[in-house]
Amino acid sequence: MKVLPLTLALAASFLSATLSAAEPEVINLWTAGAPGEPEGGFTKTEEWLQPKPNEKSDVKRLTNISQPTLTIYRPDTAKDTGAAVLIAPGGGYNILAWDLEGTEVAEWLNSIGVTGAVLKYRVPRRSDTTGGEPPVQPLIDAQRALSLLRSKATEWKIDPARIGMLGFSAGGHLTAAASTAFDKRAYPATDEVDKQSCRPDFAIIIYPGGMLNAEKTALRDAIKVTDKTPPTFLAQTTDDRVNPDNAVEYWRALRKANVPVELHLYQKGGHGYGLRAEAGPHATWNRRCEEWLAGNGWLKPAPL
Repeated sequence: MKVLPLTLALAASFLSATLSAAEPEVINLWTAGAPGEPEGGFTKTEEWLQPKPNEKSDVKRLTNISQPTLTIYRPDTAKDTGAAVLIAPGGGYNILAWDLEGTEVAEWLNSIGVTGAVLKYRVPRRSDTTGGEPPVQPLIDAQRALSLLRSKATEWKIDPARIGMLGFSAGGHLTAAASTAFDKRAYPATDEVDKQSCRPDFAIIIYPGGMLNAEKTALRDAIKVTDKTPPTFLAQTTDDRVNPDNAVEYWRALRKANVPVELHLYQKGGHGYGLRAEAGPHATWNRRCEEWLAGNGWLKPAPL
């Protein structure tokens, strides 16, 4: 066996470390307090929750969030496509399924050359939220995060025209809200970051909830799909305890508006599986999604 001289071995080790994915970076969305809090603010302490009876014990659940952040996962430089995706974990706007629908998803995106940015948005819903309506604070955080990603495009070597958003369950609703309400911010612009667009260039919505009206016959009035809504990938199962018409009605609206859309409606799989489904067609949603991303050119590195 040929042994490398020490200097060459050290150089090879340094090069390998340089090409590998960097440690995640955590940044605050705002340097001051986040806008949209009720009078008196939100005073509960952020905490990790213990599972309740009949809940999965292997999911990290985070709640009482008042300081929203982005956790940035960068791919290996050798495979970096320059694309980025904002990730919105689900949890009914009460908790965030932090690993199941957040960090594990960022690692998958890294494997296909995409920067993953996990959004720690504010939950639970605040006391001043209108009953039956989605809270505004998560939308504020999502819009800010998309603008922040674009403001960091040069620094993080991402293409500002290939920044998408991916959400699960309530995070799927949040992704749809960000995809249809980008023309008017849910908060007053505060600085240079807010001069950047908050429209996702593409959207990935997995087993969404909260998108239907009270009668479950159409989308909520607040979700206004137009021809400017970004191209969208949708996946849900027909046995989901959350009404699969959430995905179907959004697909109908996108199709009516001539927005490019792909829907995968699987027979079985339930809800809340993230990337952990081991068998069944629904376990392949991320492969179909990768094909969709590649087919639309979002995984092709931009010319230098």
